[in-house]
Amino acid sequence: MPKPTIAIGSDHAGFRYKELIKKHLADGGYQVTDMGTHSEESCDYPRFIRPVAEAVARGDFERGIVLGGSGNGEAIVANRVHGVRCALAWSVETASLGRRHNDANVISIGQRMIDPATALAIVDAWLSTDFEGGRHARRIAMIDQ
Repeated sequence: MPKPTIAIGSDHAGFRYKELIKKHLADGGYQVTDMGTHSEESCDYPRFIRPVAEAVARGDFERGIVLGGSGNGEAIVANRVHGVRCALAWSVETASLGRRHNDANVISIGQRMIDPATALAIVDAWLSTDFEGGRHARRIAMIDQ
């Protein structure tokens, strides 16, 4: 089965982990498109997060990863885009549950909240976990109404 295409974006506070995750995914054979930011210079996160979410919602990419200091604002921006289900993940378990129960097509990670190894483990768990469907599919349909 081919690996999903991934859009990634961050603000200045998530820039280092964005670069780390980008390399990790490229080394794993994933096609990753970076939508910015491109430095640790202070910036407004919606400028870089919304394009990731919109690209996933349009179907240009199968998955999206957004990063910031806490990940909270980034998740809020992404979830404002219809068709996006962005899970805020601070552990492997929250990332896995976001996929299994919520069919999360975008994940938000806070660079200030976790160490680099945990960030990579979160991404790996999220990418390798399948949606369970069943009662969760009914709930997803209710969210999308």
